[in-house]
Amino acid sequence: MSTERDAPSPAQGKKNLQVRCPSCGVMHTYSTDNPYRPFCSKGCKAIDLGAWASEQYRVEAKPTTEDLNDAPDA
Repeated sequence: MSTERDAPSPAQGKKNLQVRCPSCGVMHTYSTDNPYRPFCSKGCKAIDLGAWASEQYRVEAKPTTEDLNDAPDA
């Protein structure tokens, strides 16, 4: 008779994945138990959010014809 305690957990037999925090660079275990992943902590996640909010990160896009049509006449 098998019990739930005897069943292997999904994490057993798997190597813990180590990742570098994109904010501070510290290596930490990537786990679904960490609500801040891929960051190591709440603070690092907040720093990254602040960088996006202050437009330190930008995604470059080429203007489309629609953008050109919206430009005011000089």
